[in-house]
This record gives sequence, C-alpha cells and structure tokens, in this order.
Amino acid sequence: MSTEAILTSLTTILKDTFDEQDLSINLETSAEDIDEWDSLSHIELISNIESHYKVRFALGELQDLKNIGDMINLIQEKS
Repeated sequence: MSTEAILTSLTTILKDTFDEQDLSINLETSAEDIDEWDSLSHIELISNIESHYKVRFALGELQDLKNIGDMINLIQEKS
C-alpha cells in the first residue's frame, strides 16, 4: 500500500477518533500537534488503526514512533 493511500486512510481514522473533521495531517504530524491526542485517545487511535489494517502492534514498536510518517512505515512493514 502506498504512503499516500495510508495517509489518506489515517487522516479519516484520526478525524473519527478525535471527532475533529477539520483535522489536517501530514507525515510530520505528531501527538503534540493535536490537542485532543492524550493517553486515552492514543489507545483508542491505536485500536482503530489495528482494526482498520488488521495488524497488531507490539508496545516496543509504538514507543519508537515519533510522527505519522513513522506510523505509516510501521503499517507498511506489517501489511
């Protein structure tokens, strides 16, 4: 799956998770850029991503992620 395709679907997932339909993300977007992104919503976001892509992330993999670009790379590795 291409980076663009994953970015598009992640944008939808993030908009739905954070209930923020005007949200705009790019490869450099991180939790610090989204006010609604706290520890509880992070768990919901990861669950939504895992469900959408039918993958499972190990805790160690998630701790190393710095931004959406890193998440896309991880999804591509797992798919």
